[in-house]
Amino acid sequence: MVFGLSSFTYGWAIGTKGPDNYRDAPEKPMTEIDLLHKTLKAGMPCLQIGDNLPLHLFSIEQLEQFRTSVIQNDLRLEIGARKLDREHLTRYIDIASVFKSPLLRFVIDGDQYQPDSAEIISIIKESIPRLKENNLVLGIENHDRFKAKELSFIMQSVDSDYVGICLDCVNSIGAGEGLEWVSSVLMPFTVNLHVKDFTIQRVDHQMGFTVTGTPLGKGMIQLPLLLEKLAKFNRCKSAVIEQWVPPEATLAETIRKEEQWANKSIEYIKQLSSFNPSDLS
Repeated sequence: MVFGLSSFTYGWAIGTKGPDNYRDAPEKPMTEIDLLHKTLKAGMPCLQIGDNLPLHLFSIEQLEQFRTSVIQNDLRLEIGARKLDREHLTRYIDIASVFKSPLLRFVIDGDQYQPDSAEIISIIKESIPRLKENNLVLGIENHDRFKAKELSFIMQSVDSDYVGICLDCVNSIGAGEGLEWVSSVLMPFTVNLHVKDFTIQRVDHQMGFTVTGTPLGKGMIQLPLLLEKLAKFNRCKSAVIEQWVPPEATLAETIRKEEQWANKSIEYIKQLSSFNPSDLS
């Protein structure tokens, strides 16, 4: 398994939607090339581009410049998207083939789009010949709506080495499920791990909890144990750092905090005995 960074390691620096659907845009947003350089500086062999840097909206020139940089620096580039319908999946398989990406991570839902399990299974099954043709693995992310058992049913119904789960350490809280349960169900299908640490704390008035991100190693995730369990199934080829950084008073302060957290998380990963940048098995 290799470790890497994600465009969601630096979600605030790239820009994100706020509560009123406005876009928190930094004065100089982080680009895909900036992110590539961050990955190289960190000594990580893998970079995952998520839907906060939507490659299908890039110009041909921008895609080619990025592809050239990835090849020149011998990075494992993983591509991500959101909204698993037939057209969008086909579009991103094409993009992944251009980059020779080994992994295509997808969030199922999109704006005004929430397909049921039967539709998802149909869409994925239709895509398998093209996935196989491009030696591309489709990773379906556990993202809020679907419970672990539903995702397991989808995986068993599809039954392909070219389809698996992108296991996010925190997202399933949105479906009312914790990591211990979710990982026990989905580990056999996991092809990619989103490493994201967090804490759950009761609010001052005692009537509820807050879920808050932390740097890796400072929260509730027992990452060494999780990695040890995943290794037994020999399907998860990469683990990328993501972050939920609570905002500060200004966007500039938030971005500085995000950078500090990223550096701490990178150092934590490097301290793990299992970290080996040259291990691509």
